[in-house]
Amino acid sequence: FSAEQEAHALRKAMKGLGTDEDAIIESLTKLNVSQRQQVLITYKSTIGRDLIDDLKSELSGNFERVIIGLMTPTTMYDVHELRRALKGAGTDEGCLTEILASRTNEEIRHINENYKLQYGSTLEDDIVSDTSSMFRRVLVSLATGNRDEGTFVDEALAQQDAQCLYEAGEKRWGTDEVQFMSILCTRNRCHLLRVFDVYRAIANKDITDSIKSEMSGDLEDALLAVVKCLRNKPAYFAERLYKSMKGLGTDDSTLIRVMVSRAEIDMLYIRREFLAMYGKSLHSFIKGDCSGDYRKVLLRLCGG
Repeated sequence: FSAEQEAHALRKAMKGLGTDEDAIIESLTKLNVSQRQQVLITYKSTIGRDLIDDLKSELSGNFERVIIGLMTPTTMYDVHELRRALKGAGTDEGCLTEILASRTNEEIRHINENYKLQYGSTLEDDIVSDTSSMFRRVLVSLATGNRDEGTFVDEALAQQDAQCLYEAGEKRWGTDEVQFMSILCTRNRCHLLRVFDVYRAIANKDITDSIKSEMSGDLEDALLAVVKCLRNKPAYFAERLYKSMKGLGTDDSTLIRVMVSRAEIDMLYIRREFLAMYGKSLHSFIKGDCSGDYRKVLLRLCGG
């Protein structure tokens, strides 16, 4: 890998009349996040221009969104997406839920630090001013990045937690959402997987079915996302991708965000889950749903 070579190749692809989109796709998709950051710096020092500005002036639409996403450091990409979800036209609840339910404590800590530096307000303050009721409380809890990340399973506590969840939902008229939130958003993963098993024995149904019957709207989506991410994160993202493309129209924001943010983390596993869950490959789904350079770059990120 030579940052200088890549920088000159990119400049060549954009210089003069017309843009060589294929060369841009080729160059950027074969690099990883940190290499792309090196190219960004080298481009400025050897060519004396800003690569992001050049890309923005040459590209457009969803293709541009993917390329700029690839050029953005991982944490900053999440920060920009959260800000867009909160401050854009209307609130993108799905984006808030997806990022906050799926990132690790450390990732959330970095997101919080950078969000504050970038926008001068805290992520928590913006969540509070832009969302409401129990959904807001779940997001605030997730945004503290305070989940126990140990692996210890306390059997007695698991029994107690499962019983608590049962009594907070299925067993009573109305739902005590706070119980759900405090257990689902703070306990460690191994412990919760045990809680879900015990819960099934007590309630005679899966925790996800109880959440669906007890809650609705954004709160339901958020708690389901938490449970799905704990059980199988790649399967959660596979479902996000499937829903972004199935039916009429495409939810490009979600499609782009998942493809860009997971490309170097667990895309192979997401592809495997997608095929197992839907009987079709992610590759064929993208192929049938997108077109042009946008399709080309997404297929490169998908691989296979």
